[in-house]
Amino acid sequence: QVQLVESGGGLVQPGGSLRLSCAASGSIVSISDMGWYRQAPGKERELVARTTSGGRTNYADSVKGRFTITTDNGKNTVYLQMNSLKPEDTAVYYCNAQIRTYFRSSYTDYWGQGTQVTVSS
Repeated sequence: QVQLVESGGGLVQPGGSLRLSCAASGSIVSISDMGWYRQAPGKERELVARTTSGGRTNYADSVKGRFTITTDNGKNTVYLQMNSLKPEDTAVYYCNAQIRTYFRSSYTDYWGQGTQVTVSS
């Protein structure tokens, strides 16, 4: 019914930049929140950044000032611009969205498949 497709991960040197994209498609009526989470080996999944349909954003303390989350509502797409990357940012990054579909009146959590970000020299 709904797919979240991520792109933009890869290998980058410390201090470099990457831009992640996540496009939602399918039987979408509306999207409330969209965000990015990450999971490093041996660690729990954690929030990186999140934005609401009203434009409010929140960031993990570890990425404030370095990462920026934006959306293109017309394309049901969320972006994560990551600057000044550090080795500790290495993780699989997952897109998340709360979506209402034509088949269900309430909002449901959907997840992308994940994209690997590796920061290493």
